[in-house]
Amino acid sequence: MPVYIFTDAVLALVSLVLAAGVRFGGFSPRKGWDLDHWAKAAAIFVAVSIFSSYLMEVYTLPRDSRKRDILATCVQGGCAAFFFLSVVYYLAPDLMLGRGVLFFALGFFIVFQFSWYALSGIGARRVPFSRRVLILGTGDVACQLGGLVTSQRGAFTLAGYLDCGQGHLPTETVHQQELFGSQIVPWHGDLLQTAREHKACAIVVALAERRGVLPLQEMMRCKLNGLEVLDAPTFYEMVQGKLLLEEMTPSWIIFSRGFHRTAFAKVYKRILDVILSLVGLLVVAPFFPLIALAIKLDSPGPLFFKQQRVGMGEKPFILYKFRSMCQDAERGGAVWAAKNDARITRVGAILRNSRIDELPQLYNVLKGDMSLIGPRPERPEFVEDLKRDIYYYSKRHTIKPGLTGWAQVRYPYGATVQDAIEKLRYDLYYIKNLSFFLDLQILFETVKVVLFGRGR
Repeated sequence: MPVYIFTDAVLALVSLVLAAGVRFGGFSPRKGWDLDHWAKAAAIFVAVSIFSSYLMEVYTLPRDSRKRDILATCVQGGCAAFFFLSVVYYLAPDLMLGRGVLFFALGFFIVFQFSWYALSGIGARRVPFSRRVLILGTGDVACQLGGLVTSQRGAFTLAGYLDCGQGHLPTETVHQQELFGSQIVPWHGDLLQTAREHKACAIVVALAERRGVLPLQEMMRCKLNGLEVLDAPTFYEMVQGKLLLEEMTPSWIIFSRGFHRTAFAKVYKRILDVILSLVGLLVVAPFFPLIALAIKLDSPGPLFFKQQRVGMGEKPFILYKFRSMCQDAERGGAVWAAKNDARITRVGAILRNSRIDELPQLYNVLKGDMSLIGPRPERPEFVEDLKRDIYYYSKRHTIKPGLTGWAQVRYPYGATVQDAIEKLRYDLYYIKNLSFFLDLQILFETVKVVLFGRGR
């Protein structure tokens, strides 16, 4: 994605300069502007264009996208950019581009972006600078990793599977047999030479049994000669953005990079929580009476829904939401909430789909029970069951739960144990890789979730 963003930044800047040339016959977006004004206006135009493309998912188009689909997505990004720029120029009129310049600039950007992605085959259709990986092993984990590499657009391409005498190939599906049969690499005893022959720059160790099979000396030679050597959980994390729970061991957690929270991370997260929760509460406060009136007219019961949840260190706290279910919805005991739940009221369905019912949790964030970003807090009854069924589940309570999070923006609505496992993969990835830039990405993704109704 960084390559695509850099390319689009250059295209947006070129589009703006070209539009100014067409409109005014010069390189300044408006006559009389000095260099400082020009630089600010250009930076805003480039930033908004990239954000709008990200929001409209230009950077995540499928590999087999048709040109008209790419064009439609680029046009959507341009329309979103026009909307956001209109808001920016309303708030800061001194930075406003002329209407002619803005239309020309966005038009040029859409044409250039579409041409770059569709005609050159870069971006939505092919991954530039992808790295070839050789998977060491022919077991089920190797098949899973190879399938991930070949089925999705990413930073890696598959060089093949290296059979180092581990045993039979998996037989679950015909697809697996076809996959291995066409890309199996025989073991000749020289791992470095084999990797070079297949132009691999990374080796992924995916052996089901390593004792007596793992070629340590050969792997050391590869490492010392500049090839990257990765184990299955690390590679899975890089490709999927979540953790491979089945292959994780306590030693992997202890010695792997990550799971480290600096003092800076603790300070910036709390400052961000306080500032954004206060701003959020002030912005939405005028709408609270209208929401309260709609809830009261729709069904009898309290305005707010209060429920005990499990927070950091497995300490319970009271979570607040606008009530979206009928009164006494859990008279028979705690049950998983389901999509299209019959207990949800008409107004409650609107509140849930728009995430408005979550707004009172800004008070939880301000109090310090929650953070803006983190794993979703679960109920104590469910936590005890999930801890028994899912290894590592309690590790998600090492940080504050969040109003939004990596699992919420990457995984759809779920209310089963299997869904909890999948969400845990994302939660532990976030805990392992917690950083300001990951938080920023989650905030951007949350905007997409709210606008398009995805996630949980």
